[in-house]
Amino acid sequence: MINKKYAQPLFMILMSFGMSIIMSGVVVAVNTGVSDGFFFRWRYSIMFAYPIILISAFTLAPLMRPLVNKIASKE
Repeated sequence: MINKKYAQPLFMILMSFGMSIIMSGVVVAVNTGVSDGFFFRWRYSIMFAYPIILISAFTLAPLMRPLVNKIASKE
């Protein structure tokens, strides 16, 4: 088990990886279709999408957390 203080960064790393897999697959399928070479193009797209999504998650999370706390009810 890992220390609980690493739970949030680990969550963001795993969530951004899952999102990059799903979104790059959808975008590649929409733009080029599911045909020969789809999985190669998808894997290539993940290599570029994952670092961008990961950096975005770590950058935007501290900015969005106060906004969400303001919008969400106190109940």
